[in-house]
Amino acid sequence: MKKQSHERIILGIDPGTTVTGYGLIRATGNNLEMIVLGVVELSKLADHYLKLQKIFERTLWLVDTYHPDELAIEAPFFGKNVQSMLKLGRAQGVAMAAALYRQIPVFEYSPRKIKIAVTGRGDASKEQVAAFLQNQLKIVDMPEKMDATDALAAAVCHFYQKSSDSDQKSFSSWKDFISKNPGRIK
Repeated sequence: MKKQSHERIILGIDPGTTVTGYGLIRATGNNLEMIVLGVVELSKLADHYLKLQKIFERTLWLVDTYHPDELAIEAPFFGKNVQSMLKLGRAQGVAMAAALYRQIPVFEYSPRKIKIAVTGRGDASKEQVAAFLQNQLKIVDMPEKMDATDALAAAVCHFYQKSSDSDQKSFSSWKDFISKNPGRIK
């Protein structure tokens, strides 16, 4: 996949040991375009280590196929089940390792930060996140599993985070914010 010099490709990953979601966006200036999104189905694999291998291989394949500039990954949600947290952390770790193996920088975002970046609300549902992305990126065929849109949301969050970091914009009001970010408000 050939890139123009002023664009960047961001790979988003929503790690999981049952389903791992992925989504890629192309950012050209302030314009975003979805490249691909999907999931790695792992529920039929009984061996946890085989699941980790599949996550690593798919992430490496995505990196080698689409040549992203950065990886944005959702941080594990801190729950009460320690075993689930360990498994989720391993899934995240192998996806990160695959990107780092190809010298792709990794950026981690909490689920709340991702939701705020995409919808403006930290308590937004998965369905709300998916609807915002569908509208913003003009997605015609939405995936069945929301792990894919969660991954895409991580990539979009990273785009907004890096854009605001690099531009060092300040806003005097909501009106000022909207005028400087017309693509963020629908």
